[in-house]
Amino acid sequence: MRISFFIVLFFSFSCHARTIIVGANESCHSLKQAIIIAKDGDTIQLKPGNYKEGSIILTKSLTIIGENSPVLDGENKYEILLISGNDITIKGIHFRNSGYSALNDFASIKLVDCNKVTIENNSISNAYFAIHVSNSAFTVIRNNTISGTPTSEQLTGNGIHLWKSNNALIENNQVKGHRDGIYFEFVTFSAIKKNLSEKNIRYGLHFMFSNDDTYTSNTFRNNGAGVAVMYSKKVRMEANHFEKNWGPSAYGILLKDISDSYIIHNTFLKNTVGIHLEGTSRMDIQENIFKENGWALKVQASCEDNDFHHNNFTGNSFDVATNGTLMLNKFDNNYWDKYEGYDINKDGIGDVPYHPVSLYAMITEQNPNALLLMRSFTIQLLDRAEKAIPGLTPENLVDNKPLMKSLKL
Repeated sequence: MRISFFIVLFFSFSCHARTIIVGANESCHSLKQAIIIAKDGDTIQLKPGNYKEGSIILTKSLTIIGENSPVLDGENKYEILLISGNDITIKGIHFRNSGYSALNDFASIKLVDCNKVTIENNSISNAYFAIHVSNSAFTVIRNNTISGTPTSEQLTGNGIHLWKSNNALIENNQVKGHRDGIYFEFVTFSAIKKNLSEKNIRYGLHFMFSNDDTYTSNTFRNNGAGVAVMYSKKVRMEANHFEKNWGPSAYGILLKDISDSYIIHNTFLKNTVGIHLEGTSRMDIQENIFKENGWALKVQASCEDNDFHHNNFTGNSFDVATNGTLMLNKFDNNYWDKYEGYDINKDGIGDVPYHPVSLYAMITEQNPNALLLMRSFTIQLLDRAEKAIPGLTPENLVDNKPLMKSLKL
C-alpha cells in the first residue's frame, strides 16, 4: 500500500513538472514571462540569443538551463538576476554588463535568503559583483568562469562574495579581474575547492570572521596581496598553490588573529612573503613547500603556540623574519637549504640546531632600506659573525632537529 502511494506521488509530480522553452522563435520570448507562468518544479530552457530584460527576480523553485550560452545583458544598468527562494538551479548562461551602484552591491547573480541553490557552468563578464550571496544555506557555486574589468578597489566588486551563510560549496571556478576573487564573511561549515583565483586587485581570497571552513586544492596567483585569512578559527588550508603574489604588501597568506587551524601540503612559490602571521596561535603548519619567496615566513612577536614542522625551505631570500626577540613558537624537523650543519650518526637529522633568522633579516625588519645591501660582502660578514657569536637574533627561534635532506612532498 505504501509503495503504491509513492508511485502515484512520483507520477503525479512528473505529470505536473514541465519544460518551458524561451527563444525568438518560441511561443515564449522572454525569461521574465517564463518565470511568471512557471510553477515550482518546472524547467526553463533558454535558447541562444541576447536577452535584455532589465532586472529579473526569481522566487520559485525552478531550474533554468541555457542552451549554447545565451546572454543575459544588464546593459551596464541593472542587477541581472535576483534569487530569493529554495531548490533553484541556474546553469549554462552568460551574464554580462551588470550595473554599478555606489549604494547597492549590484551583482550579475544575487542570492538573498536562499536554501539549496546551485549556480553552475555559467560565465560572467564585466560585472560589479559577479555572484553575491547573503543569508543563505547549502549554496553550490561550481564550474563558473568569472572575468571582470578591474579599475580601482572602490569601483570594482568581488567575484564570488558570501556573507552570513553556511554549508556552501565553492568549487572549480575561475575568477579574475575583481577586487577580491572570493570573499567570505561570517561563513561557516563551507568549502572552497579547486578554484583558480588570479589577477585580482586585492586578494585572491579574503576570509573574515568565518569558522569551521576548509579550502583545498586552489590556486591563488598574481593577485595584488595574495590571500588574507583573518579573525577566524578552525580553518583547514590544504594542498593549495600560492604563486607570484608580488608587491610591497603582498603575501601568499596573511594570517591575522586566527587560531586552532591547519596549513598542510601547500606550495608557496615566488611570493613577496609566503606566510605572514600576526596575532596567530595554535596553528599546525606542516608539509608545506616554501620556494623562491622573498620571505618564507614572517612571524610577528604577537604569535604563540604555533608548530612549524616537516616543511621544505629552498631558495628563499629569507627563511624567517620576526619583529621581536621572544619567540613562543616551535620549529622542528624542517629542511632548510641554508643549513650548514653535519650529521655524524647518519640519522637524517642535523647534530647542530639551526637558527633560521639571520642578522640581516633582523636589520631589514627594522630598516627596510637595508635591502639595498642584499648580496653584498658586508652582509655576508655580518651573518658569519652572528653565527660565530650569536646574540642579536632570537635565541629560542631555533629548529633543534633540522633535516639533512628535503622531504618528498
